[in-house]
Amino acid sequence: MGGVAKIPAAALWLLLGVVVAATPAQALRNKANYYDFIIAETNVTRLCHEQAILTVNGQFPGPTIHARRGDVVFVNVHNRGRKNITLHWHGVDQPRNPWFDGPEFITQCPIQPGANFTYRIVFSDEEGTLWWHAHSDFDRATVHGAIVVRPKLGSAYPYPEPHKDIPIILGEWWNVSVQHLLEETMRSGGDFNISDANTINGQPGDLLPCSKKGTFRVPVERGRTYMLRVINAGLTNDMFFAVAGHNLTVVGSDGHYLKPFTAAHIMIAAGQTMNVLLHADRAADASRYYMAARTFATNTEIPVNNSTATAVLEYTDAPSSAGPPALPDLPAVGDLPAATAYTAQLLSLATDGHPVDVPTRVDERMLVTVSVNVLPCGANETCEGPINGTRFAASLNNVSFVAPAVDILDAYYSSMRGVYEPDFPDRPPLFYNFTAPEPAQELWFTKRGTKVKVVEYGAVVEVVFQGTAILGAEPHPMHLHGFAFYTVGRGFGNFDGSKHPAKYNLVNPPRQNTVSVPAGGWAAIRFRATNPGVWFMHCHFDRHTVWGMDTVFIVKNGKTPDAQMLPRPPTMPKC
Repeated sequence: MGGVAKIPAAALWLLLGVVVAATPAQALRNKANYYDFIIAETNVTRLCHEQAILTVNGQFPGPTIHARRGDVVFVNVHNRGRKNITLHWHGVDQPRNPWFDGPEFITQCPIQPGANFTYRIVFSDEEGTLWWHAHSDFDRATVHGAIVVRPKLGSAYPYPEPHKDIPIILGEWWNVSVQHLLEETMRSGGDFNISDANTINGQPGDLLPCSKKGTFRVPVERGRTYMLRVINAGLTNDMFFAVAGHNLTVVGSDGHYLKPFTAAHIMIAAGQTMNVLLHADRAADASRYYMAARTFATNTEIPVNNSTATAVLEYTDAPSSAGPPALPDLPAVGDLPAATAYTAQLLSLATDGHPVDVPTRVDERMLVTVSVNVLPCGANETCEGPINGTRFAASLNNVSFVAPAVDILDAYYSSMRGVYEPDFPDRPPLFYNFTAPEPAQELWFTKRGTKVKVVEYGAVVEVVFQGTAILGAEPHPMHLHGFAFYTVGRGFGNFDGSKHPAKYNLVNPPRQNTVSVPAGGWAAIRFRATNPGVWFMHCHFDRHTVWGMDTVFIVKNGKTPDAQMLPRPPTMPKC
C-alpha cells in the first residue's frame, strides 16, 4: 500500500505517535485527550415504561467529547454489553486514518462482548459541533453523544464568544428493545414500527405521560448569549426545532461555519448538526419557555411519530412563573415549504479567516438514484412488504448494498478477492420520470450487491443524488464518511444536466457531511478525493441503511507519503 508497508505496522504506528495495545493507558493520557467509554446495559424509565438500554458510562445521551481544531483524541471503548458494537465519529474526516472511522464491516470488524478497542480520532479543519454514535445495528438509538470542537488556542470564534455551550440532542424513544425491533422487522420484511416519542437530550418532555420529572431544563441569565449545539440523532426523522419567545442565530452546521442568519425555527436532517446562538433577552415579566422539537416528514404513505418533545428554558434571575411555559410555533409535520426555505439559507461564512475552496473542475460525475424498493421473498418465507411476496429494501442506483462478513477496508488493504465488486454504477440502470407519483410496480424491484466506487487520489467528484417517488417521495439525509463536501445545488423534480449546473452556487455553498435530498428532488455535492482509504456513504435513516441505501468510496493512495493511507493498526478487532 504505497510505501508504508516497508515498515512493520506496529513499529510505524509507534513512530507516528500512535499507542498500540501494550502501551499503558496512562501513556495515552499523557499524549492527548483520553476518554474511557464503558458500553453496558442500563435500566431507564421513559413514558411510564422501564427497560434495559445500551448506554455509555451509564448516560443517555452519552458523554460529550471536547477537543480543539487539529487535536488528536483517544477513546478506549470497553464492550460490557451482550452484542457486538462499533462507534463512529460523525463528521470527523480522519485524514489517512479510515481504520478508526467505525462502521461495522466497512472499516472494521465489531468489538465483541468482553473486549475493548481504542479509537484514535484525528481532527483536522473541523470546528463547531460534531457527534459520535454507534455504527452497528440500531445501537445508535441510545449510544450517542456530542463532540464540541473549539478553535485552536490563540484563535477565536468569528462572533463574540458565547457564555456557555449547551448540547441539544434530538432523538427518539421506543417502548421496546430496538435490537428486537430490528431483528423482527428484518425477519418479516415489513416496515419498522415508528417510535413512541421524540426526545430532547433523552427525555420526551412534560407534555407526555410520566415525563415531567425528567424534562431537560436549561438555566439562563438575562443578557447572556448561549450556544445551542443541536444534533439530530434520530433514527427515522428529520426535525423542526424552536425556542418559544426567542429567535435563533444560525452560525454553523456539520463542523463548519455558516453566514449567520436569524430564524424562528430550524429544520435539521437526521445526522446533521446546527450551531445556533440564543440571546437571553426576554422581558423581565416572563421566566419559562419551551424548547420544542417535532418531526418533519412528507411521505404520506408511511406513518410518522408526530409527538412534540419539549425542554424548558428557565431565566434564573426572573420571578418564578405560575403558569406553564409558552410553546413555540413549530411548522406542521409535512410543511415542505418551511423546510425548503430554511435550508436555502445555509451558506458558508466565506471570509479570509474561513475561506471556501469550491472545486470548479470535475473529474468524476455521478448521478445516483436514491430509492426505497422491494425484493422478492426468499424460499419458504412469508414477507410483509408492500406487495405480496416481497420484503422492503432500498438502493442507490438500484443496487441494494449487502455488507460482507469481512470488513471492506481490510479486504482492500490486503488485496482479498471476492469481498466486494469495484463497479458501482455512475448512472442509474434505467432512466424514467423519477419523481412522478405512483411509478409502475416493475420499477419497485432492486438487486442486492456489494458494489463500491473506486476513485483516483485527488480527483474532484460530483455526486447528484436523485430522489425517486417509488413507495412515496421523502427526503433522504445522505451522509459521506471521510469528507466534508460542498452542497452546490438542490432542486425539485428530475435533475437536468444541461441546465441545472448553470445555477450551482460555486461562491459560498454550505460545507456539510450530511445533505438532505429534497422529497421529490435532487441535491448536488462536490469534494476532492484527497483522503485515501475506504469511506462509507449512506442514508442516515437507519431503516434505509439496513435495507441497502449505501455504497462505499475507495480512494486510492497518492504518490507522496503524506497522500497515502496509514498502515493497519495491530490492535484492530478480528471478525
